[in-house]
Amino acid sequence: MIDGVVPEWRKSDSVPDVPIGLSSASVYPLSVHDAFACAADLGYDGVEVMVTNNSASQDPHALIQLSERYDQPIVSIHAPTLLLTQQVWGGAWSKVRRSCEMARAVGSDTVVVHPPFRWQSGYAEGFPIGIRDLADEYEVHIAVENMYPWRVRGRETRAYLPHWDPVGQDYRDVTWDFSHAATAREDSLESLKALGDSLRHIHLTDGSGGSFRDEHLLPGQGTQRVAECLQFLADSAFDGVVVAEVSTRKAKAAGEREQMLAEVLDFAREHLGHFARPGHTSATEQRTS
Repeated sequence: MIDGVVPEWRKSDSVPDVPIGLSSASVYPLSVHDAFACAADLGYDGVEVMVTNNSASQDPHALIQLSERYDQPIVSIHAPTLLLTQQVWGGAWSKVRRSCEMARAVGSDTVVVHPPFRWQSGYAEGFPIGIRDLADEYEVHIAVENMYPWRVRGRETRAYLPHWDPVGQDYRDVTWDFSHAATAREDSLESLKALGDSLRHIHLTDGSGGSFRDEHLLPGQGTQRVAECLQFLADSAFDGVVVAEVSTRKAKAAGEREQMLAEVLDFAREHLGHFARPGHTSATEQRTS
């Protein structure tokens, strides 16, 4: 919400206090179209669109059509700030600006961005002030995501500016990713408490912390205290969105990907207290009924 303005999709009585969305990255290598279909089938509250080389992910009109067809609001836009999307939407500031434009066009109020790489001259130096200015211009939340240190031969190298950890940085809004926290070997619960009101958005996932890899495991399969963190959010004044962002690339059998994503949704609902709603059935039960 921006200065008390509530997005239209959040005004529905059917939307819980803490909505649970599905990231289009969770169905990779399938398309953004598949993400909307899967979210609708399983009963998610909306979709986070990661802007990639996929043409539909870059087209607000196509996204609006998908949103209306599957009755799935677009809860957030993930800017194409990954190494794999360097060629999408030009330079770094262009990526963020166009993501803000997209968010406004599709009725979302949140844009997820990664912190700059230290070699992005002209972007990294003015990043905190620049994203604040763009957030004010477009009236959206630009939520900077926690990352993790890069390690070469066991030694940490400085890849991000001002830092890979948003705690203590001058950011108005933050996205917290449990897989990234595991790779960084951080305690997510303590970090969420430290972030306070700047915590805007959650990427629901997990990681083992046993390597330098970003694993994006299903929550509960790693070492992060994800269940406790969700319970903390449910008991706090958190008014953002929890978005499932897990890897399902190993899914091979028919329905295996959907089963994995149903388990993530059930995990989130349980620990956010959604099961208290009368007549609620789990996503897994819906798929098997």
